[in-house]
Amino acid sequence: MPRYRSWSRRGPCCRSDGSGRLAHDSQAHRVPKNISIIALPAKCPELNPGENIWQLMRYNWLSNRVFTSHDNIVDHCCEAWNKLIDQPWRIMTIGRRQWARGL
Repeated sequence: MPRYRSWSRRGPCCRSDGSGRLAHDSQAHRVPKNISIIALPAKCPELNPGENIWQLMRYNWLSNRVFTSHDNIVDHCCEAWNKLIDQPWRIMTIGRRQWARGL
């Protein structure tokens, strides 16, 4: 889903990944005045925290594998997720990158 709900000091905000998937339907998606839209540039996955977490999991625990079945994929993904949540400092480092501090 291209949007994630979060809260800001000015009230609720919605981040959009700029993919344009909903651009053709923009008239149908009217945003209430009390909600701010924070648009991320298109094709910039490094700004999307979910993409960063997925990249970290792939790089550390899911790459260079041959999966034998769909269940095998799910099992490995669950195992990688459990390893990740046992290491909360890894998730915290995503927001502490030097380039992210200036935003």
